[in-house]
Amino acid sequence: MAFTNTRGRYASFGIVTSLPGNVIDSFWYIIDNYLKTVIPLKKIIRFTLKNNKGNIQVTFSQEAYQNSIAVDLNIPYDPFYPRTVLVIDKNGKETITLPDELSLI
Repeated sequence: MAFTNTRGRYASFGIVTSLPGNVIDSFWYIIDNYLKTVIPLKKIIRFTLKNNKGNIQVTFSQEAYQNSIAVDLNIPYDPFYPRTVLVIDKNGKETITLPDELSLI
């Protein structure tokens, strides 16, 4: 099962230049506190960012998982934030990236 043997956590250039640190940290928080040990996670998981009354709503999904989980953050939404973010686990090296950067990792 992915995301159980963390050896390092990273953010791609596209993520670092398009999202503030507190939003990036929120992905790790959601994984650690809402997903790990609750859902068998695949090696690639997807988060969608949406505007929920002016704040960010992060929705988790993954392939072959029929449910989704939405978490409301107390962080203002910016329409220039990426709509989709992927988190990849490569043998314990976990990376947050944009979908179009996937081939670079």
